[in-house]
Amino acid sequence: MQKLRWLVSGAVVGFIAAHLVNQTTEGRRFFDRVNRGIAEFNRAFDKGYHDAEAPDAGDDVEAALRALPDKP
Repeated sequence: MQKLRWLVSGAVVGFIAAHLVNQTTEGRRFFDRVNRGIAEFNRAFDKGYHDAEAPDAGDDVEAALRALPDKP
């Protein structure tokens, strides 16, 4: 129970600190950079996921495997 109390206290203090930092101009710029970085990561992750899940991806692998010479 003590660990849970520390976790909740830390989260509350973190939210309060973030709110106070966000009230300054430099703090807003910082959070804007963080948000842009997170958005860029999400776009890259999403693109990679959809490229891997594309229906053509498996066909390319199968065609390449069929093109390999047979082993003796």
